[in-house]
Amino acid sequence: MADDRPNIVWIIPDDMSAHFSCYGETAIETPHVDALAKGGVQFNQAYVTAPVCSTCRSAFITGMYQTSIGAHHHRSGRGTEKIELPDNVTMVPKLFQDAGYHTSITGWPLNGRFGKTDYNFEWDESIYDSADWTDHRPEQPFFAQIQTQGGKLRGKDTKGWNKVANSARKLFGESTPLDSVILPPYYPNHPDIVRDWAAYLDSVRMTDAMVGEVVAKLEEQGVRKNTLILFMTDHGISHGRGKQFLYDEGLHVPLVLNGPGIEPGTVRDDLVEHIDIAALSLAAAGIEIPAAMQARNILADDYEPRDAVFAARDRCDETVDHIRSVRTDRFKYIRNFLPHRPYLQPCAYKDAKAILIALRECHDAGTLDENQSLLFRDVRPEEELYDLENDPYELHNLASDPEHQSTLVALREKLNDWMAQTNDQGQTPEPPAQYESDMKVYLDTLRIRSTPEHLKTVEENIQWMETMAAEGK
Repeated sequence: MADDRPNIVWIIPDDMSAHFSCYGETAIETPHVDALAKGGVQFNQAYVTAPVCSTCRSAFITGMYQTSIGAHHHRSGRGTEKIELPDNVTMVPKLFQDAGYHTSITGWPLNGRFGKTDYNFEWDESIYDSADWTDHRPEQPFFAQIQTQGGKLRGKDTKGWNKVANSARKLFGESTPLDSVILPPYYPNHPDIVRDWAAYLDSVRMTDAMVGEVVAKLEEQGVRKNTLILFMTDHGISHGRGKQFLYDEGLHVPLVLNGPGIEPGTVRDDLVEHIDIAALSLAAAGIEIPAAMQARNILADDYEPRDAVFAARDRCDETVDHIRSVRTDRFKYIRNFLPHRPYLQPCAYKDAKAILIALRECHDAGTLDENQSLLFRDVRPEEELYDLENDPYELHNLASDPEHQSTLVALREKLNDWMAQTNDQGQTPEPPAQYESDMKVYLDTLRIRSTPEHLKTVEENIQWMETMAAEGK
């Protein structure tokens, strides 16, 4: 007997903000994502709870805040010290599998290879039946994740920019013109930054073409009409003020749903969190949402919109940090728990990018204006408050403005309540043994042991954590 429950397909690219035509991008065209939005629902205010791959993915695959399940440090649990999920948390693919769905996770191109997981805890690979959704039995519905490189297609320097530009020329006839690039006001008009942004836009176009191929394959197999397609990225663009930071460039993502039960042409402006894809997908398949799950079914008839969304940034690779934020429709409040540290701490992953090298060159040459210099402050304010309605680029910190003190206090308390209610484990410094264990794997992988700047960062962070542990913090 055929199972008429809908198939669920997640398409999730890396490192990409909402630079699609349907979201207002004018330098390029993205017809396939636009078509999904036109025929489904587009969420204009979707935000991740973590601005870096592994923590974000650990959150959406469980429907839990990464800070609640101990998965808040990027690429943690990779060494001898392991992280286990709480007993009451089950990964989404396992819930689908237990309900009779075929589960798969596929990379790109669709060649039968397993796609990116990047979870910060121990997990059983058997939760995925295969790397290809077409392996499902004829009468069996499937839950498929398709992971694409997204913004990573552009690489980190000229080599990557040329590669993606050549791919764009082959597929579309031309690459993104440099003169079409409009940079945010906090980045200088440096040739390398302009070229990188153009390459990034080419990666958006390539991603859009990939979406079209997935839809075409579903149609070819005759399953498209009974498939809920979800398109979302894992966090914003990898750039100076984007990935790894809690500004909207790092947190705001596209979220588009298309399929059975979705009213075509719907646009929603309410605040949603990326973890909500776990709950809505389970509900669409008729699977009970676990009571402990923090995600919400944002498609439910009785859904009550959120009045705020939350995010957290903790250690990223060798770089220790501790930042939290809460965002309402109008305001963003950010708390820097380590205000004595600069924004651009040494980070091997980011420092190797040509755009960071260009930013530092401009800073050293004294050519950055006030807005472009924000990232180069030696210390940070303990609190940041932005009026997003009048300051969408988050340039003017209103935390000390007397006229906004009531908003500051309200959002400060809102964040405090969230950290307490969700058992934010980031409030306790990471054990030195965990950090050292992960760093050995990380440094061996990147082979940067001979880089004094980054080795110094590791040594200082170990000393700091040992001090905090000795003080009982």
